[in-house]
Amino acid sequence: MAKMKIKKGDLVQVITGPDKGQTGKVISVDTEAGRVLVEGINRVTKHTKAGQGAGRTGGIVHTEAPIHVSNVQVVDPESKKPTRIKTRVETVERDGRSKTVRTRVSVRSGKDL
Repeated sequence: MAKMKIKKGDLVQVITGPDKGQTGKVISVDTEAGRVLVEGINRVTKHTKAGQGAGRTGGIVHTEAPIHVSNVQVVDPESKKPTRIKTRVETVERDGRSKTVRTRVSVRSGKDL
């Protein structure tokens, strides 16, 4: 699978599906499956059994389920609208050495993410 441009901690907006239009912060990224876990998005109900430890009571638990990365877009920090991401490659000289630095840039506004 191609490299994902969405990282942990990004603010994303759902562009398709039942949660369309909602925004949330990325909790985790699964690059092999191509899925992201977004805070407050794609909530599912799980029935859990009571365990032996203290505080492990049974019941109904609401938790987030992973959503495919193609169904979310990063929110532009300037316009607060979903945007695509491109990579800008710069050569920076530090201590007499040249180093290439890759920065994620919003396509909509051109600002760094």
